[in-house]
Amino acid sequence: MDTSVDFVIVGGGIAGLRTAAALASRGRVLILTKADTSESNTGYAQGGIAAAVGRGDNPSLHARDTMTAGDGLCDEAAVDVLVGEGPRYVRELIEWGARFDSDTTGEPALALEAAHSVRRVLHAGDTTGREIGRVLWSRVVTLPTVTIVKHALVTDLITRDGRVHGVRFFDGQGKRRAVEARATLLATGGAGQVFRETTNPSVATGDGVALAWYAGACLADLEFVQFHPTALSLPGAPRFLISEAVRGEGGRLINVAGEAFMARYHPDGDLAPRDVVARSIVTESRRTQSAVFLSLAHLDPARVPRRFPMIAEMCRQLGLDLATDRIPVGPAAHYLMGGVVTDVSGRTSLPGLFAAGETACTGVHGANRLASNSLLEGLVFGARVAGAMTSTTAAMPATVRHGWRMAEEVKLDHEEREPQELQTDVVRDMMWNAVGLSRSRAGLETVLSSLQQALRASWRILSSTTVPDVGAWRHCNLVTVASLIARAALRRQESRGGHFRDDFPARDDQRWGFHAIDVRHVDEGP
Repeated sequence: MDTSVDFVIVGGGIAGLRTAAALASRGRVLILTKADTSESNTGYAQGGIAAAVGRGDNPSLHARDTMTAGDGLCDEAAVDVLVGEGPRYVRELIEWGARFDSDTTGEPALALEAAHSVRRVLHAGDTTGREIGRVLWSRVVTLPTVTIVKHALVTDLITRDGRVHGVRFFDGQGKRRAVEARATLLATGGAGQVFRETTNPSVATGDGVALAWYAGACLADLEFVQFHPTALSLPGAPRFLISEAVRGEGGRLINVAGEAFMARYHPDGDLAPRDVVARSIVTESRRTQSAVFLSLAHLDPARVPRRFPMIAEMCRQLGLDLATDRIPVGPAAHYLMGGVVTDVSGRTSLPGLFAAGETACTGVHGANRLASNSLLEGLVFGARVAGAMTSTTAAMPATVRHGWRMAEEVKLDHEEREPQELQTDVVRDMMWNAVGLSRSRAGLETVLSSLQQALRASWRILSSTTVPDVGAWRHCNLVTVASLIARAALRRQESRGGHFRDDFPARDDQRWGFHAIDVRHVDEGP
Protein backbone atom coordinates (compact mmCIF):
# COMPACT_ATOMS: atom_id res chain seq x y z
CA MET A 1 0.00 0.00 0.00
CA ASP A 2 1.10 3.55 -0.73
CA THR A 3 0.07 5.01 2.58
CA SER A 4 -2.29 4.83 5.53
CA VAL A 5 -4.31 7.41 7.43
CA ASP A 6 -6.93 7.36 10.15
CA PHE A 7 -9.84 8.51 8.01
CA VAL A 8 -10.53 8.63 4.27
CA ILE A 9 -13.29 10.88 2.93
CA VAL A 10 -14.34 10.41 -0.69
CA GLY A 11 -15.99 13.65 -1.81
CA GLY A 12 -15.58 17.37 -1.18
CA GLY A 13 -19.16 18.61 -0.78
CA ILE A 14 -20.91 19.77 2.36
CA ALA A 15 -21.19 16.32 3.96
CA GLY A 16 -17.55 15.40 3.45
CA LEU A 17 -16.24 18.80 4.54
CA ARG A 18 -18.35 18.96 7.68
CA THR A 19 -17.11 15.50 8.59
CA ALA A 20 -13.50 16.49 7.95
CA ALA A 21 -13.86 19.56 10.18
CA ALA A 22 -14.99 17.33 13.03
CA LEU A 23 -12.41 14.58 12.45
CA ALA A 24 -9.33 16.78 12.12
CA SER A 25 -8.63 16.85 15.85
CA ARG A 26 -8.97 13.08 16.11
CA GLY A 27 -6.50 11.82 13.54
CA ARG A 28 -5.09 12.14 10.04
CA VAL A 29 -7.73 12.82 7.39
CA LEU A 30 -7.40 12.34 3.63
CA ILE A 31 -10.02 13.97 1.37
CA LEU A 32 -10.23 12.67 -2.18
CA THR A 33 -12.12 14.91 -4.63
CA LYS A 34 -12.98 13.93 -8.19
CA ALA A 35 -12.29 17.38 -9.65
CA ASP A 36 -11.51 20.84 -8.31
CA THR A 37 -12.80 21.66 -4.86
CA SER A 38 -15.58 23.87 -6.30
CA GLU A 39 -17.07 21.09 -8.43
CA SER A 40 -19.73 19.43 -6.29
CA ASN A 41 -23.50 19.51 -6.03
CA THR A 42 -23.05 21.70 -2.94
CA GLY A 43 -21.60 24.51 -5.02
CA TYR A 44 -24.49 24.31 -7.47
CA ALA A 45 -27.18 24.57 -4.78
CA GLN A 46 -28.91 27.90 -5.29
CA GLY A 47 -32.04 28.15 -3.17
CA GLY A 48 -30.85 27.77 0.38
CA ILE A 49 -30.74 25.62 3.48
CA ALA A 50 -33.92 24.89 5.42
CA ALA A 51 -33.98 25.08 9.22
CA ALA A 52 -36.59 25.93 11.84
CA VAL A 53 -34.94 29.11 13.10
CA GLY A 54 -37.64 31.70 12.44
CA ARG A 55 -40.53 33.01 14.49
CA GLY A 56 -43.61 30.85 14.15
CA ASP A 57 -41.56 27.85 13.09
CA ASN A 58 -40.39 24.79 15.01
CA PRO A 59 -38.85 21.36 14.29
CA SER A 60 -42.24 19.63 14.52
CA LEU A 61 -43.63 21.81 11.75
CA HIS A 62 -40.51 21.25 9.65
CA ALA A 63 -40.88 17.50 10.23
CA ARG A 64 -44.50 17.59 9.12
CA ASP A 65 -43.60 19.36 5.87
CA THR A 66 -40.74 16.93 5.25
CA MET A 67 -42.98 13.92 5.80
CA THR A 68 -45.73 15.32 3.57
CA ALA A 69 -43.30 15.94 0.72
CA GLY A 70 -41.85 12.44 1.20
CA ASP A 71 -45.18 10.93 0.14
CA GLY A 72 -45.58 8.43 2.95
CA LEU A 73 -42.09 6.95 2.91
CA CYS A 74 -39.94 9.10 5.20
CA ASP A 75 -38.11 7.37 8.05
CA GLU A 76 -39.43 9.26 11.08
CA ALA A 77 -36.32 8.74 13.19
CA ALA A 78 -34.12 10.22 10.47
CA VAL A 79 -36.50 13.15 9.98
CA ASP A 80 -36.48 13.90 13.71
CA VAL A 81 -32.67 14.02 13.67
CA LEU A 82 -32.61 16.28 10.61
CA VAL A 83 -35.09 18.88 11.81
CA GLY A 84 -34.12 18.66 15.49
CA GLU A 85 -30.38 19.14 15.01
CA GLY A 86 -30.59 21.36 11.92
CA PRO A 87 -30.93 24.72 13.71
CA ARG A 88 -27.86 24.00 15.85
CA TYR A 89 -25.62 23.27 12.89
CA VAL A 90 -26.95 26.17 10.82
CA ARG A 91 -26.19 28.56 13.68
CA GLU A 92 -22.74 27.01 13.85
CA LEU A 93 -22.23 27.86 10.16
CA ILE A 94 -23.14 31.47 10.92
CA GLU A 95 -20.63 31.50 13.79
CA TRP A 96 -18.02 30.18 11.37
CA GLY A 97 -18.65 33.10 9.02
CA ALA A 98 -21.44 32.08 6.64
CA ARG A 99 -22.89 35.26 5.12
CA PHE A 100 -26.59 34.52 4.77
CA ASP A 101 -28.88 37.34 3.70
CA SER A 102 -30.45 39.17 6.63
CA ASP A 103 -33.58 41.26 7.16
CA THR A 104 -33.79 44.79 8.56
CA THR A 105 -33.44 43.48 12.14
CA GLY A 106 -30.24 41.58 11.38
CA GLU A 107 -31.92 38.19 11.56
CA PRO A 108 -31.62 35.71 8.66
CA ALA A 109 -33.97 36.61 5.80
CA LEU A 110 -36.07 33.48 5.34
CA ALA A 111 -37.45 32.45 1.96
CA LEU A 112 -40.46 30.32 1.11
CA GLU A 113 -40.11 27.31 -1.18
CA ALA A 114 -42.43 24.59 -2.45
CA ALA A 115 -44.19 22.39 0.11
CA HIS A 116 -42.94 24.47 3.06
CA SER A 117 -45.78 25.80 5.21
CA VAL A 118 -43.72 28.76 6.49
CA ARG A 119 -40.65 30.76 5.48
CA ARG A 120 -37.64 28.80 6.76
CA VAL A 121 -35.02 28.81 4.01
CA LEU A 122 -31.80 30.71 4.77
CA HIS A 123 -30.01 31.90 1.66
CA ALA A 124 -27.02 33.82 0.38
CA GLY A 125 -28.51 35.41 -2.73
CA ASP A 126 -28.91 32.51 -5.14
CA THR A 127 -25.47 31.01 -4.40
CA THR A 128 -26.12 29.50 -0.98
CA GLY A 129 -24.29 26.26 -1.66
CA ARG A 130 -21.23 28.13 -2.86
CA GLU A 131 -21.23 30.25 0.31
CA ILE A 132 -21.49 27.22 2.59
CA GLY A 133 -18.75 25.50 0.60
CA ARG A 134 -16.55 28.58 0.98
CA VAL A 135 -16.95 28.59 4.75
CA LEU A 136 -16.27 24.89 5.13
CA TRP A 137 -13.31 24.81 2.75
CA SER A 138 -11.72 27.85 4.41
CA ARG A 139 -11.98 26.04 7.72
CA VAL A 140 -10.76 22.65 6.50
CA VAL A 141 -7.75 23.78 4.44
CA THR A 142 -6.10 25.35 7.49
CA LEU A 143 -6.20 22.13 9.50
CA PRO A 144 -2.74 20.52 9.64
CA THR A 145 -4.06 16.97 9.92
CA VAL A 146 -6.10 17.21 6.69
CA THR A 147 -4.65 16.35 3.28
CA ILE A 148 -6.60 16.99 0.07
CA VAL A 149 -5.98 15.16 -3.19
CA LYS A 150 -7.80 16.67 -6.17
CA HIS A 151 -8.68 14.96 -9.45
CA ALA A 152 -8.72 11.54 -7.80
CA LEU A 153 -11.01 8.80 -9.11
CA VAL A 154 -11.72 6.11 -6.53
CA THR A 155 -12.19 2.76 -8.28
CA ASP A 156 -12.90 0.35 -5.45
CA LEU A 157 -12.95 -0.16 -1.71
CA ILE A 158 -10.29 -2.25 0.00
CA THR A 159 -12.08 -5.11 1.73
CA ARG A 160 -10.70 -7.91 3.88
CA ASP A 161 -12.54 -10.28 6.18
CA GLY A 162 -15.86 -8.56 5.55
CA ARG A 163 -14.55 -5.09 6.52
CA VAL A 164 -13.62 -1.99 4.56
CA HIS A 165 -10.01 -0.89 5.08
CA GLY A 166 -9.65 2.03 2.68
CA VAL A 167 -9.75 2.76 -1.06
CA ARG A 168 -7.88 2.37 -4.33
CA PHE A 169 -7.82 5.31 -6.71
CA PHE A 170 -6.20 7.00 -9.70
CA ASP A 171 -4.49 10.28 -8.88
CA GLY A 172 -4.49 13.35 -11.14
CA GLN A 173 -1.62 11.94 -13.19
CA GLY A 174 -3.44 8.65 -13.79
CA LYS A 175 -1.24 6.72 -11.37
CA ARG A 176 -2.84 3.85 -9.47
CA ARG A 177 -2.69 4.36 -5.71
CA ALA A 178 -4.15 2.91 -2.54
CA VAL A 179 -4.65 4.17 0.99
CA GLU A 180 -5.71 2.25 4.08
CA ALA A 181 -7.78 3.75 6.88
CA ARG A 182 -9.65 2.61 9.94
CA ALA A 183 -12.81 4.38 8.71
CA THR A 184 -13.87 5.30 5.17
CA LEU A 185 -16.63 7.78 4.31
CA LEU A 186 -18.48 7.92 1.00
CA ALA A 187 -19.74 11.48 0.43
CA THR A 188 -19.65 11.54 -3.36
CA GLY A 189 -22.95 13.31 -3.96
CA GLY A 190 -25.59 12.45 -6.52
CA ALA A 191 -26.03 10.76 -9.88
CA GLY A 192 -27.77 13.29 -12.11
CA GLN A 193 -25.34 12.66 -14.98
CA VAL A 194 -26.95 9.25 -15.46
CA PHE A 195 -29.70 11.20 -17.27
CA ARG A 196 -29.42 13.27 -20.45
CA GLU A 197 -31.11 16.29 -18.87
CA THR A 198 -29.73 17.27 -15.47
CA THR A 199 -28.92 20.23 -13.27
CA ASN A 200 -25.96 18.37 -11.76
CA PRO A 201 -22.28 19.02 -12.56
CA SER A 202 -20.33 16.55 -14.68
CA VAL A 203 -18.84 14.84 -11.62
CA ALA A 204 -22.25 13.64 -10.34
CA THR A 205 -22.14 10.10 -11.72
CA GLY A 206 -23.08 8.12 -8.62
CA ASP A 207 -19.59 6.76 -7.93
CA GLY A 208 -20.24 6.22 -4.22
CA VAL A 209 -23.30 4.08 -4.93
CA ALA A 210 -21.29 1.94 -7.36
CA LEU A 211 -18.36 1.59 -4.93
CA ALA A 212 -20.66 0.46 -2.13
CA TRP A 213 -22.54 -1.93 -4.40
CA TYR A 214 -19.45 -3.80 -5.57
CA ALA A 215 -18.16 -4.03 -2.00
CA GLY A 216 -21.42 -5.67 -0.90
CA ALA A 217 -23.09 -2.83 1.03
CA CYS A 218 -26.88 -2.44 1.12
CA LEU A 219 -28.57 0.11 -1.14
CA ALA A 220 -32.17 1.33 -1.11
CA ASP A 221 -34.75 3.58 -2.81
CA LEU A 222 -32.83 4.12 -6.05
CA GLU A 223 -36.07 4.37 -8.01
CA PHE A 224 -36.81 7.69 -6.34
CA VAL A 225 -35.14 10.33 -8.50
CA GLN A 226 -36.19 13.95 -8.09
CA PHE A 227 -36.61 15.89 -11.32
CA HIS A 228 -36.41 19.61 -10.66
CA PRO A 229 -39.26 21.27 -12.53
CA THR A 230 -37.53 24.48 -13.58
CA ALA A 231 -34.27 24.05 -15.40
CA LEU A 232 -33.58 26.49 -18.22
CA SER A 233 -34.82 24.88 -21.44
CA LEU A 234 -33.23 26.83 -24.25
CA PRO A 235 -31.79 25.07 -27.33
CA GLY A 236 -28.02 25.09 -27.25
CA ALA A 237 -27.83 26.35 -23.65
CA PRO A 238 -26.88 24.30 -20.56
CA ARG A 239 -29.70 23.02 -18.35
CA PHE A 240 -29.08 25.75 -15.83
CA LEU A 241 -31.12 25.47 -12.62
CA ILE A 242 -33.75 28.16 -11.99
CA SER A 243 -34.08 27.94 -8.23
CA GLU A 244 -37.38 27.07 -6.58
CA ALA A 245 -36.85 30.21 -4.53
CA VAL A 246 -37.80 32.16 -7.66
CA ARG A 247 -41.32 30.74 -7.41
CA GLY A 248 -41.20 31.22 -3.66
CA GLU A 249 -40.73 34.95 -4.26
CA GLY A 250 -43.72 35.08 -6.59
CA GLY A 251 -42.51 33.72 -9.94
CA ARG A 252 -45.29 32.08 -11.96
CA LEU A 253 -45.33 29.20 -14.38
CA ILE A 254 -47.25 30.16 -17.50
CA ASN A 255 -48.08 28.48 -20.79
CA VAL A 256 -47.62 29.86 -24.30
CA ALA A 257 -50.88 31.82 -23.96
CA GLY A 258 -49.59 33.53 -20.82
CA GLU A 259 -51.96 31.58 -18.53
CA ALA A 260 -50.83 30.56 -15.03
CA PHE A 261 -51.78 26.90 -15.14
CA MET A 262 -50.52 25.16 -11.99
CA ALA A 263 -53.74 25.69 -10.01
CA ARG A 264 -55.40 23.23 -12.40
CA TYR A 265 -53.01 20.49 -11.29
CA HIS A 266 -52.58 21.05 -7.54
CA PRO A 267 -54.15 23.30 -4.87
CA ASP A 268 -50.71 24.66 -3.93
CA GLY A 269 -50.19 25.89 -7.47
CA ASP A 270 -46.64 26.92 -8.32
CA LEU A 271 -45.44 25.80 -4.88
CA ALA A 272 -46.73 22.24 -5.12
CA PRO A 273 -44.23 19.40 -4.43
CA ARG A 274 -41.50 19.14 -7.05
CA ASP A 275 -42.66 15.84 -8.55
CA VAL A 276 -46.14 17.29 -9.10
CA VAL A 277 -44.84 20.50 -10.69
CA ALA A 278 -42.42 18.61 -12.95
CA ARG A 279 -45.09 16.28 -14.32
CA SER A 280 -47.58 19.15 -14.63
CA ILE A 281 -45.13 21.10 -16.79
CA VAL A 282 -44.77 18.12 -19.12
CA THR A 283 -48.55 17.62 -19.26
CA GLU A 284 -49.19 21.31 -19.98
CA SER A 285 -46.50 21.38 -22.64
CA ARG A 286 -48.09 18.40 -24.39
CA ARG A 287 -51.56 19.92 -24.07
CA THR A 288 -50.51 23.23 -25.63
CA GLN A 289 -47.93 21.74 -28.00
CA SER A 290 -45.55 24.43 -26.84
CA ALA A 291 -43.00 25.35 -24.21
CA VAL A 292 -43.73 26.34 -20.61
CA PHE A 293 -42.26 29.52 -19.15
CA LEU A 294 -41.38 31.09 -15.82
CA SER A 295 -42.46 34.71 -15.52
CA LEU A 296 -41.44 37.39 -13.01
CA ALA A 297 -42.75 40.28 -15.09
CA HIS A 298 -45.38 41.13 -12.45
CA LEU A 299 -42.71 41.62 -9.76
CA ASP A 300 -40.51 44.63 -8.98
CA PRO A 301 -37.97 44.59 -11.85
CA ALA A 302 -35.31 46.25 -9.69
CA ARG A 303 -35.53 43.66 -6.91
CA VAL A 304 -35.33 40.56 -9.12
CA PRO A 305 -31.62 40.83 -10.06
CA ARG A 306 -30.72 41.82 -6.51
CA ARG A 307 -32.40 38.72 -5.08
CA PHE A 308 -31.18 36.35 -7.82
CA PRO A 309 -27.94 37.82 -9.16
CA MET A 310 -26.40 34.60 -10.48
CA ILE A 311 -29.56 33.44 -12.27
CA ALA A 312 -30.09 36.92 -13.70
CA GLU A 313 -26.52 37.05 -15.00
CA MET A 314 -26.78 33.60 -16.59
CA CYS A 315 -30.00 34.66 -18.32
CA ARG A 316 -28.37 37.92 -19.46
CA GLN A 317 -25.52 36.00 -21.08
CA LEU A 318 -28.11 34.07 -23.07
CA GLY A 319 -29.96 37.21 -24.15
CA LEU A 320 -32.77 36.96 -21.60
CA ASP A 321 -33.90 39.37 -18.90
CA LEU A 322 -34.99 37.42 -15.83
CA ALA A 323 -37.10 40.33 -14.58
CA THR A 324 -39.12 40.94 -17.74
CA ASP A 325 -38.77 38.06 -20.22
CA ARG A 326 -40.57 34.73 -20.26
CA ILE A 327 -37.92 32.15 -19.30
CA PRO A 328 -38.42 28.74 -20.98
CA VAL A 329 -38.15 25.96 -18.39
CA GLY A 330 -38.56 22.22 -18.11
CA PRO A 331 -37.72 19.32 -15.78
CA ALA A 332 -34.23 17.87 -15.34
CA ALA A 333 -32.75 15.18 -13.08
CA HIS A 334 -31.73 16.87 -9.85
CA TYR A 335 -31.47 14.65 -6.78
CA LEU A 336 -31.26 10.95 -5.85
CA MET A 337 -33.35 10.14 -2.78
CA GLY A 338 -31.93 6.61 -2.53
CA GLY A 339 -28.37 5.48 -2.04
CA VAL A 340 -26.20 3.57 0.42
CA VAL A 341 -28.31 2.47 3.38
CA THR A 342 -27.16 3.99 6.67
CA ASP A 343 -28.46 4.53 10.15
CA VAL A 344 -28.74 8.07 11.54
CA SER A 345 -25.04 7.95 12.47
CA GLY A 346 -23.89 7.18 8.94
CA ARG A 347 -22.98 3.55 9.54
CA THR A 348 -23.53 1.24 6.56
CA SER A 349 -24.02 -2.52 6.49
CA LEU A 350 -20.23 -2.99 6.12
CA PRO A 351 -17.91 -2.48 9.11
CA GLY A 352 -15.49 0.37 8.49
CA LEU A 353 -17.65 1.98 5.79
CA PHE A 354 -19.77 5.09 6.33
CA ALA A 355 -21.85 7.31 4.04
CA ALA A 356 -23.39 10.77 4.31
CA GLY A 357 -25.16 13.34 2.17
CA GLU A 358 -26.81 12.51 -1.14
CA THR A 359 -24.79 9.30 -1.45
CA ALA A 360 -26.49 7.91 1.65
CA CYS A 361 -30.03 6.71 2.17
CA THR A 362 -31.23 7.30 5.71
CA GLY A 363 -34.82 7.42 4.49
CA VAL A 364 -35.06 11.07 5.54
CA HIS A 365 -36.42 12.21 2.16
CA GLY A 366 -38.79 9.33 1.54
CA ALA A 367 -40.00 9.31 -2.05
CA ASN A 368 -39.53 13.03 -2.70
CA ARG A 369 -37.15 15.50 -1.01
CA LEU A 370 -38.51 18.70 0.51
CA ALA A 371 -36.87 21.74 -1.07
CA SER A 372 -33.63 22.93 0.62
CA ASN A 373 -33.40 19.90 2.88
CA SER A 374 -30.40 18.63 0.89
CA LEU A 375 -27.80 21.06 2.24
CA LEU A 376 -29.24 20.53 5.70
CA GLU A 377 -28.89 16.77 5.30
CA GLY A 378 -25.22 17.05 4.36
CA LEU A 379 -24.54 19.40 7.26
CA VAL A 380 -26.36 17.44 9.97
CA PHE A 381 -25.41 13.91 8.99
CA GLY A 382 -21.89 14.98 8.02
CA ALA A 383 -21.41 16.15 11.61
CA ARG A 384 -23.04 13.03 13.08
CA VAL A 385 -21.03 10.54 11.04
CA ALA A 386 -17.77 11.94 12.42
CA GLY A 387 -18.74 10.76 15.88
CA ALA A 388 -19.49 7.27 14.61
CA MET A 389 -16.24 7.08 12.64
CA THR A 390 -14.17 7.84 15.73
CA SER A 391 -16.12 5.74 18.23
CA THR A 392 -16.61 2.55 16.26
CA THR A 393 -16.03 0.91 12.91
CA ALA A 394 -18.86 -1.54 13.45
CA ALA A 395 -21.67 -1.85 10.93
CA MET A 396 -25.17 -0.59 11.63
CA PRO A 397 -27.36 -3.05 13.58
CA ALA A 398 -28.37 -6.05 11.49
CA THR A 399 -32.03 -5.68 12.41
CA VAL A 400 -33.91 -4.10 9.52
CA ARG A 401 -35.72 -0.97 10.68
CA HIS A 402 -39.48 -0.67 10.65
CA GLY A 403 -40.60 0.10 7.12
CA TRP A 404 -37.46 -1.33 5.47
CA ARG A 405 -37.50 -4.65 3.64
CA MET A 406 -35.12 -6.70 1.53
CA ALA A 407 -36.13 -6.39 -2.12
CA GLU A 408 -37.11 -9.24 -4.38
CA GLU A 409 -34.83 -10.08 -7.28
CA VAL A 410 -35.82 -8.67 -10.66
CA LYS A 411 -35.70 -11.23 -13.46
CA LEU A 412 -36.02 -10.43 -17.15
CA ASP A 413 -37.52 -12.69 -19.78
CA HIS A 414 -35.10 -11.51 -22.46
CA GLU A 415 -32.49 -13.96 -23.69
CA GLU A 416 -28.88 -13.41 -22.80
CA ARG A 417 -26.99 -11.65 -25.61
CA GLU A 418 -23.39 -11.03 -26.40
CA PRO A 419 -22.28 -8.10 -24.22
CA GLN A 420 -22.74 -4.89 -26.20
CA GLU A 421 -20.93 -1.74 -25.16
CA LEU A 422 -22.99 1.47 -25.01
CA GLN A 423 -21.55 4.94 -25.29
CA THR A 424 -22.18 7.24 -22.31
CA ASP A 425 -24.49 9.55 -24.30
CA VAL A 426 -26.57 6.57 -25.40
CA VAL A 427 -26.97 5.43 -21.79
CA ARG A 428 -28.04 8.91 -20.71
CA ASP A 429 -30.56 9.15 -23.56
CA MET A 430 -32.03 5.76 -22.68
CA MET A 431 -32.36 6.69 -19.02
CA TRP A 432 -34.04 10.03 -19.79
CA ASN A 433 -36.53 8.50 -22.23
CA ALA A 434 -37.49 5.35 -20.30
CA VAL A 435 -36.49 5.95 -16.66
CA GLY A 436 -37.28 9.66 -16.44
CA LEU A 437 -40.45 11.38 -15.29
CA SER A 438 -42.73 8.60 -16.61
CA ARG A 439 -41.91 4.91 -16.64
CA SER A 440 -43.56 1.67 -17.81
CA ARG A 441 -42.73 -2.01 -17.71
CA ALA A 442 -41.98 -2.37 -21.41
CA GLY A 443 -39.57 0.55 -21.51
CA LEU A 444 -37.87 -0.38 -18.24
CA GLU A 445 -37.36 -4.01 -19.28
CA THR A 446 -35.83 -2.98 -22.60
CA VAL A 447 -33.48 -0.47 -21.02
CA LEU A 448 -32.49 -2.76 -18.16
CA SER A 449 -31.67 -5.61 -20.53
CA SER A 450 -29.45 -3.32 -22.62
CA LEU A 451 -27.75 -1.87 -19.53
CA GLN A 452 -26.98 -5.29 -18.10
CA GLN A 453 -25.30 -6.31 -21.32
CA ALA A 454 -23.43 -3.00 -21.46
CA LEU A 455 -22.24 -3.52 -17.91
CA ARG A 456 -20.78 -6.91 -18.78
CA ALA A 457 -19.04 -5.31 -21.74
CA SER A 458 -17.59 -2.59 -19.50
CA TRP A 459 -16.23 -5.13 -17.05
CA ARG A 460 -14.72 -7.14 -19.90
CA ILE A 461 -12.91 -4.04 -21.12
CA LEU A 462 -11.63 -3.19 -17.64
CA SER A 463 -10.40 -6.70 -16.97
CA SER A 464 -8.57 -7.00 -20.28
CA THR A 465 -6.58 -3.77 -20.19
CA THR A 466 -3.17 -3.43 -18.54
CA VAL A 467 -3.09 0.37 -18.88
CA PRO A 468 -5.03 2.44 -16.32
CA ASP A 469 -8.13 3.82 -18.02
CA VAL A 470 -9.88 6.45 -15.90
CA GLY A 471 -12.56 6.99 -18.53
CA ALA A 472 -13.46 3.31 -18.58
CA TRP A 473 -13.90 3.27 -14.80
CA ARG A 474 -16.11 6.34 -14.91
CA HIS A 475 -18.25 4.82 -17.64
CA CYS A 476 -18.57 1.54 -15.75
CA ASN A 477 -19.75 3.37 -12.63
CA LEU A 478 -22.32 5.31 -14.62
CA VAL A 479 -23.70 2.19 -16.30
CA THR A 480 -23.78 0.41 -12.93
CA VAL A 481 -25.84 3.14 -11.28
CA ALA A 482 -28.10 3.46 -14.31
CA SER A 483 -28.88 -0.27 -14.22
CA LEU A 484 -29.56 -0.17 -10.47
CA ILE A 485 -31.99 2.73 -10.87
CA ALA A 486 -33.77 1.03 -13.78
CA ARG A 487 -34.03 -2.24 -11.88
CA ALA A 488 -35.50 -0.55 -8.81
CA ALA A 489 -37.98 1.35 -10.99
CA LEU A 490 -39.10 -1.85 -12.69
CA ARG A 491 -39.61 -3.60 -9.36
CA ARG A 492 -41.77 -0.92 -7.69
CA GLN A 493 -45.22 -1.35 -9.22
CA GLU A 494 -46.83 1.85 -7.99
CA SER A 495 -46.43 5.63 -8.34
CA ARG A 496 -45.08 7.61 -5.40
CA GLY A 497 -43.07 10.82 -5.17
CA GLY A 498 -40.29 10.92 -7.73
CA HIS A 499 -41.24 7.49 -9.14
CA PHE A 500 -44.17 7.50 -11.60
CA ARG A 501 -45.35 4.43 -13.50
CA ASP A 502 -47.80 4.91 -16.37
CA ASP A 503 -48.94 1.31 -15.91
CA PHE A 504 -49.32 1.67 -12.11
CA PRO A 505 -50.36 5.32 -11.66
CA ALA A 506 -51.70 5.01 -8.09
CA ARG A 507 -49.86 4.91 -4.78
CA ASP A 508 -50.15 1.46 -3.18
CA ASP A 509 -49.34 1.53 0.53
CA GLN A 510 -50.47 -2.04 1.12
CA ARG A 511 -48.01 -3.60 -1.32
CA TRP A 512 -45.29 -0.94 -1.57
CA GLY A 513 -45.29 1.13 1.60
CA PHE A 514 -41.68 0.26 2.46
CA HIS A 515 -38.07 1.04 1.58
CA ALA A 516 -36.72 -1.66 -0.76
CA ILE A 517 -33.17 -2.77 0.14
CA ASP A 518 -30.79 -4.27 -2.45
CA VAL A 519 -27.53 -6.06 -1.71
CA ARG A 520 -25.02 -7.70 -4.03
CA HIS A 521 -23.10 -10.75 -2.94
CA VAL A 522 -19.43 -10.08 -3.58
CA ASP A 523 -18.89 -13.40 -5.36
CA GLU A 524 -21.43 -12.47 -8.07
CA GLY A 525 -20.46 -10.99 -11.39
CA PRO A 526 -21.55 -7.55 -12.55
